[in-house]
Formats: sequence, structure tokens, C-alpha cells
Amino acid sequence: MTVHPPRVDDALVARLRADLVASDFTVAGVTALLGPMAAAALERDQALPAQRATDASSDPRAALVRLFTLGDPVDAPEVEAALPTLGVSGAAELGLVAPEGDALVALCDLRPYAADGADWWVASDLGELATGRPLSPDHVLGVGGASATLASWSPRPPVGRALDLGTGCGVQALHLGAHAERVVVTDLSERALAYARFNAALNGLEWEVRSGSMLDPVAGERFDLVVSNPPFVITPRSGGVPLFEYRDGGASGDAVVADLVRSVGAHLEPGGIAQLLGNWEVPRGRSWTERVGEWLDGTGLDAWVVQREVQDPAEYAETWARDGGHHPGTADFNAMYTEWLDDFAARDVEAIGFGVVTVQRPVGDREPFRDLVDVPGPVEQPMGPAVLRGLRARTWLAEHDDDAVLDTAWRCAEDVTEERHSVPGEPDPRIIALRQGGGLRCRLTLTTVTAALVSVCDGELVARAAVAAIAGLLDLEDADVRAEAVTFLRDAVRDGLLVR
Repeated sequence: MTVHPPRVDDALVARLRADLVASDFTVAGVTALLGPMAAAALERDQALPAQRATDASSDPRAALVRLFTLGDPVDAPEVEAALPTLGVSGAAELGLVAPEGDALVALCDLRPYAADGADWWVASDLGELATGRPLSPDHVLGVGGASATLASWSPRPPVGRALDLGTGCGVQALHLGAHAERVVVTDLSERALAYARFNAALNGLEWEVRSGSMLDPVAGERFDLVVSNPPFVITPRSGGVPLFEYRDGGASGDAVVADLVRSVGAHLEPGGIAQLLGNWEVPRGRSWTERVGEWLDGTGLDAWVVQREVQDPAEYAETWARDGGHHPGTADFNAMYTEWLDDFAARDVEAIGFGVVTVQRPVGDREPFRDLVDVPGPVEQPMGPAVLRGLRARTWLAEHDDDAVLDTAWRCAEDVTEERHSVPGEPDPRIIALRQGGGLRCRLTLTTVTAALVSVCDGELVARAAVAAIAGLLDLEDADVRAEAVTFLRDAVRDGLLVR
């Protein structure tokens, strides 16, 4: 039986929202009810601790968690008590619940979501945790790991028009509503768009919802900010692996993300930013920077790409064969595993990278900058503010020559500390380094020249004067010290260790 997404009825949705607010059905409220252990287990899709915490509770939040998150049947009087304004009849009319004997069962997942100091609710299809079955091809995800990553990394400048490309149920659009005057959301999946419309209504937001593939629904339009969690999963085209609308774009290899990177610039205003997640194949004998660099060639876009993870073909196959609800060791799992390995072998793929692609359309006709880096370790959370600072720093460097760099009074950022590593008994350190506490947590090793330069980066003395003094003190050629200083300053400013 096909279960349809909830429908939008403004009056009934307003009643639902009032009940959710009244019961404190928020992330903080549910965590307080479940306790930190059960809440953390639920984040890992482990239901038992949450079931134990809610089974004997008469709190309205307990009924809502059992109903909409765990997928358990809940007695109608309990649902009525948890949703007193909407009522069971209103919940049924919206398409949220259906009768099952004397109880009610949820027809969708509905749970709180919090970020950026705001509380929201997100409706999506019931997952494997609730149904106990593999996902359907048209499954609409809620807040998953990828969507949370994109939300964390997306810069949040105030903008006029923003686009959520491949919106799914609308998670990114919730964030965009806080700093964009107009939000356009697109998706090829009509089921996903139905959830997006419902979530916009439930959270009191207005989005322009459009149907179509990738950038087709916004042909000829430009935006100040584009965010996208596209269907980036690299899935065999042979037909032996089920295709899911939320993850599979219908193209061979990494072509979906490659095409998006190549084409998104036409939809950016000057100074406009696009933030994307993606996978990329690394053929044997090549590097990931070569692969992604090819996508960027000829686009005229600034690019800052951070590779966060690398998997070999077997690891990748295992990850995504499990994703749809199939379990290792079963015949279905092994058949899909084989299909993936054969597909990668056919293209001689040695590794698959995952990361965050940030591109920007330059203002004017300057040369674009390009920065492709590996950062597998922990980073600042959320990363969005650091991404915005990093874009602005890289843009400034691209727009200014070395003389401007030297004529600026730089200072160390507040999160920067200095490390000194010495061998016991030696008077001088073997290694001096700057370490960034936030952002990408970069580390720069210092030389005698650059250590001396950093020591006087107080925001008052311009670098040129400091360099001249250091050259004199160390009895070095001015030109040599100046060249070393400029290279260091550009690296330190680009990554946010030095600021103006």
C-alpha cells in the first residue's frame, strides 16, 4: 500500500504546531524526557533505550516519540492527549496517522530538529527503525548525516535569493529561511516536494517550491547562495542495485556532482556562493585534486574544496549496500557488493573521496583562486562561520598583490596558539608552530624568520616594516626575507591564522 505524504491544511497544521509547542516537543524537551543515553542511542538508530524511557511515561512527548519516531502503535486516547488541539481526527485528516485495531500508527516520521539557535520540526518517511523493512526507492529522508554536514558547513551571510537544490524534505531550506529574503527549493521527487511543502507550513515558512531535475527548474535565474546535498552516491548502472531517489542521480560514476560543479556558476550572482556535498572517483595513478580540478577548469569560479574522507571501493560498497536497509551476509547484500566492485573495477577506480565543495563567482574579471585540501580530522562545529571567513580571506588575497599584503598590519586570530617542541637539555626549540583552535584546525610550522614575524603581528605594525627589521637583525637579504614572509603571510591569512 502506498502511503502518501501528509497534506497541507493551514488550519490543521497551525493546530499541530500549537500542540507541539505546548508539549515542548523540541530537541531539548525530548532529550530531557529520554535522558542523554537514550537520546544518543536514538541518534544511532537504536530504539531500545528510548522505548524503555517512554513505555511507562504519561508525558505527551513520550506518546509522540513512540508514535512518530519509534513507529510503535499508540492507544488513541494517548494520542488525543498528546495532540489535544489537533485531535486524532485532525491528525488523520492531515495524513499523519491511521488506525490499527484500537491503536494508531504513524504514517510518517515527525521529529524535532534544532540548529542555529532555532527549533523546528521535520516530517519525512518512516525509516527502517520504525518499519523494520528496507527503504523504498522513493523514500524521503529526514535529517541525515549528509544533510547535517551540509548545514554545518554552509556559510550564512544575509542574502536576497537562496536556492536549495535537491531539497528533499527541506532541511537546508529551514536554515536558509533565517538569513535569506527569498528561498527557492527544487527536487525531481514529487514525494519529497510534498514533504517540503508540509515542513514549510509546519514551521511557518514560505518557500517557492519547484519540480524538476537539478538546475532545470531555475533556468536563466541567479542566486546569492546555492546549497545542495545532491544525489551524489556512485551507484552501478547495471540494474542489480536498487536506486533511491534521495541518493542516486541516474548518471554513471561521479558525473552528477561533476556536472553540477561545471554548471552552477551560471546561476550565481557576482560574489554568489554555492556550497555542495559530493563524492569523486580517483582512478588508479591519479590524485583527487586532479579529478576535481578537471571539473573546475573553465568555470571561472573561485573554488575551495575540502576532502573529508577517503574510502577504497570495498569500503564504499559496504557503506551504501547497508544504507538501504540490507544487512551484511545476506544474498541481496552480497549481490549488491559484487555489482559495486565490478563497477569500480571497470573504470579502474582506486579510491572514492567525499567532501565539501565551495565555489564563488568572482566580482569583476580577476583570476579565480583554487584551494583543494585534505582535512580528515575534527573541525570547528558549525563550520559555516569559518567557511565564510575563509572565503573572504581568500577573496581579499586574490584581489590584492604582494605589496598590499606587506603593507597590511596583521594580527594573530584569537584562537591561534604557538607550540614549541624541544629536546630536553637543549636551549632552543627544535620546532615552533602556530596552531588554529577553530576552523580547519590548521597548523603551520615556523622558521626563524616567520617566528620573528608572528611575534610582532599585533595589528599595528605593517608587515613590510617588520620584515625590514627582521632582515637587519638576522643579517639576511631583504628580498629573501620579503619573499619568505609573503609566502607565509598568504598561507596564514588564507586559513585564518592571521587576520586584519
